[in-house]
Formats: sequence, structure tokens, C-alpha cells
Amino acid sequence: MRRVVVTGLGLVTPLGGDVDTTWSNLIAGKSGAGTITRFDTEGQKCTIACEVKPKDHEFGFDPDKRVDH
Repeated sequence: MRRVVVTGLGLVTPLGGDVDTTWSNLIAGKSGAGTITRFDTEGQKCTIACEVKPKDHEFGFDPDKRVDH
């Protein structure tokens, strides 16, 4: 059997842009689901998704390098 060492943990989720925020929101029972804001959903069957909000880019992700749909 091989030994595995976890040296860190990183998360980017609809519940937060870091481990502590995501975990706190998860434990509090919060949902990351909401109305889609990234594009017009008129005429679509689904208008709900779990988006990573722009405010969550504070963790260091460059929104200019993001690829949408």
C-alpha cells in the first residue's frame, strides 16, 4: 500500500472562494443554488444553477482569464 500525504486543501465553490468560507456556509445549511446571472435564460427550461459569483474571485482567480460557457 502506498502512503499519501495531503499537504493542503483548496476550494472554489458557489458557497465560497476558500475552504473556511465554504465549510462555514455548508455547515450553516446554505445553498449555492440561485438564479442564473451569467447569461440570459429566457426561453430556457432551467434558470437555476450553482454559479461562482464575481465577489468570490477575491481568492486570486483572474476573471479576465475566465472562459464562460
